[in-house]
Amino acid sequence: MLHLYFQVRIYGAEEVPMEGPFLAVSNHASDFDPPILSNCVRRPVAFMAKEELFRIPVLKQAIKLYGAYPVKRGSADRSAIRSAIDCLSEGWGVGIFLEGTRTPDARIPNPKLGAALIAAKAQVPLLPVSLWGTQAIIENNSALPKPVPVTVRIGKLIPPPTSSKREDLEALTQECTAAIHALHDLGR
Repeated sequence: MLHLYFQVRIYGAEEVPMEGPFLAVSNHASDFDPPILSNCVRRPVAFMAKEELFRIPVLKQAIKLYGAYPVKRGSADRSAIRSAIDCLSEGWGVGIFLEGTRTPDARIPNPKLGAALIAAKAQVPLLPVSLWGTQAIIENNSALPKPVPVTVRIGKLIPPPTSSKREDLEALTQECTAAIHALHDLGR
């Protein structure tokens, strides 16, 4: 479906570690981003999903099968952080959208520090991923996804911070954001 319907192009797949935990950090513009990212890195990736989604019966089961776990938005959710670290300790990849929510232009104007904090606590590398074109999959509240071209660019691994001091977390978050934006600026 990815290649036929969305004409997905994947660049940098060789950067994905085939063993061991990693934290995939990405931009976010569409509800389709988690499955697209997971399929393009060719490894299981668990995602935080807003807790409201776990109240919808059929969707709850579907996203749990995909490795999703709930997060309370708007505050530091310790149980979501613990879930992410647990997944990493089991060797999973964990996906985090740096903005914490979708943005209409797929840019990351206000990145959150959560990914850097988790990377510091778990001492796992971060894998920057740019999702280009996904903001056009659903337009004007259409019920059906549009067959738009999508490009996924995977960058080089970024080592975790050596401490969880705020300035180190901010520097790492800015490094990840800059890497994702540079990949995104390459376009299709």
